[in-house]
Amino acid sequence: MMSRLLRSMARRFIRYEAFNLKRVGCSMSDRLILGSRGSELARAQTRLVQEALKGAWPELETALQIISTRGDEKALELAQPVDPRAGRKGLFTGEIERALKAGKIDVAVHSAKDLPSEESQELSVRAVLPRARVEDILVTKKGGGVNSLAAGATVATGSVRRRCQMQSIVPGVKVVDLRGNVPTRLRNLAANDWDAVVLACAGLERLGFDLSGTTFDFEGRNFFHELLPCDRFLPAGGQGVIALQVRKADARACEFVDQVNHAETYLCLRAEREFLRLLQGDCDSPVGVQATIAEGVMRITAQVFQVGCVKPRSACAEGLVEAEGAERLAARLLELINGA
Repeated sequence: MMSRLLRSMARRFIRYEAFNLKRVGCSMSDRLILGSRGSELARAQTRLVQEALKGAWPELETALQIISTRGDEKALELAQPVDPRAGRKGLFTGEIERALKAGKIDVAVHSAKDLPSEESQELSVRAVLPRARVEDILVTKKGGGVNSLAAGATVATGSVRRRCQMQSIVPGVKVVDLRGNVPTRLRNLAANDWDAVVLACAGLERLGFDLSGTTFDFEGRNFFHELLPCDRFLPAGGQGVIALQVRKADARACEFVDQVNHAETYLCLRAEREFLRLLQGDCDSPVGVQATIAEGVMRITAQVFQVGCVKPRSACAEGLVEAEGAERLAARLLELINGA
């Protein structure tokens, strides 16, 4: 009886050790399924994630599962206007998160700015890649940048934040709604009697656009571009960040993505998301927030526009990351914004 028990225990110990060795050594049988939207930009961002995972785990196999989201479907419904009061956060992430919860994918790849600030009980934004450029970029048909825009000029954007910022900087500017992926937005600029569109610099760069000069070519058309300074055009929380979301209980996926996490970007994202959570802001709230870290000191700045007010409420908080913590600094920033 004792002999059978010992043999059984030995077999279980061998299976346990084999499992641990497989995790540490990352055998060829290890495979992660990444879930992403199907846009060209989403695919480009997922390739960056695959490259990072391959660098950390050379024998890891990754597969991509494309998931259609409500945001993608709405972008095709061009004849139906989007209600600007309806929050857009979650439109581009909800279906992907449901696939992750159901175990259809192992890791969800998101543009961090698309994620709701309230985190799911089952899921966690576990890791991020190094942040790309955070600035917005003004793309125009003629040179001169934002200083060339005057009252009556037409600028297209799908962001309420960008709309408020542009109207604050250029009084009398006309702002029209803009939807679709990056190529679609550029085609709309070419096809319409608009002066400019506002896009995220990170998206253009990840799609391979050369922004080293003052112009770039797209489908035979030459466009001018200008980076919009963050002191006046504060970016959205999470802008430029690729976020990796996993099931909290999935230790295997957590271990894999932990190895590609960029700690400084992760802390900054935590602070920005916490500020938005406390503010109860979403993608259609006119809010800009950005955290940076230099020599152990975090600086987090916010702009909050109110209905009927042209100028935003602005504030900045800073402190040692280790002593204060990202979330505590975000809470202090909210107090300053509210005048406490």
